[in-house]
Amino acid sequence: MVKAIRIHEFGGPDVLKWEDIEVGDPGPGQLRLRHTVSGFNFLDIMVRKGLYPVLPELPSVLGTEAAAVIEAVGAGVDGFSVGQRVVYAATMPGAYAEARLIDATQVVAIPDGIADDLAAASMLKGMTAEYLIHRTFAAQSGQTALVHAAAGGVGLFLCQWLAAKGVTVIGTVGSDAKKETILANGAAHAVNYKTENFTEAARDVTGGEGVHVVYDSVGKDHYQGSIDSLRRRGMMINFGNASGPVPPIDAVELNVKGSLFFTKASMRFYQLSRAELENSAATLFDAIGSGAVKPFIGQTYALADAAQAHIDVWDGKTTGSTVLSV
Repeated sequence: MVKAIRIHEFGGPDVLKWEDIEVGDPGPGQLRLRHTVSGFNFLDIMVRKGLYPVLPELPSVLGTEAAAVIEAVGAGVDGFSVGQRVVYAATMPGAYAEARLIDATQVVAIPDGIADDLAAASMLKGMTAEYLIHRTFAAQSGQTALVHAAAGGVGLFLCQWLAAKGVTVIGTVGSDAKKETILANGAAHAVNYKTENFTEAARDVTGGEGVHVVYDSVGKDHYQGSIDSLRRRGMMINFGNASGPVPPIDAVELNVKGSLFFTKASMRFYQLSRAELENSAATLFDAIGSGAVKPFIGQTYALADAAQAHIDVWDGKTTGSTVLSV
């Protein structure tokens, strides 16, 4: 038996239960992993609330991202060995546990020189940033980007990586203290959206033209201001709904405001093959290794204290990535 955080019903942080589970041996194509560090993502809160239907049944273990050591290898698995350090950002939850079984196709090796906590803090958030800035919208030097929730885990990856590519970054945050954080991590301009107007800032920075792209994980509350921040033929990318889903898209509005583009992006559609997963992870680890991006772990909780992590992230008390020590 091992310990895990499970939910038996959807709801508030109180539904997170620290209890024993049975893991078993890996089947064909599987690995048994002993987690060392689990990553925390805002998605975990949405799943806990029942707003993101990815759990096959209840009770179920939360969490989609972790660094681990391989304990056992199932039949038919090549390229992995017992004792090897690995990391994953899986489509199926199960990371809030001391150990788990997982399909080997979901896992990649952790390169030497990258610590487990950095790998666990980077995999989902970093690969999200990777596809957003390289494949959803291929950001280029000389462009300007508006990044919402810029002091969050994905936001800081975006700020750093875009800046390394020569993109001018305008970041929005929810406090003046977080403005300092993003300015120290790639953002050229910081906006407290609670006291300042980010649309006006976007226009001011670009001489009235508007930004080339908006990277938005907030959703409903920032949608209209984001559309109004874009230049003609600009693109809005929504990849999260922290404040709720965006309203129905008005195609005529996108036309009259400059033939704008809108896309709703999800990482699973940018990892349609093992090759795409490996290429995305390699690009991320190369960027970390070169120093272009530096994973920012703002806070660490014990896995047993996952409920407190959920409370603090929801209340906006955290900065950067959050990890759960196993």
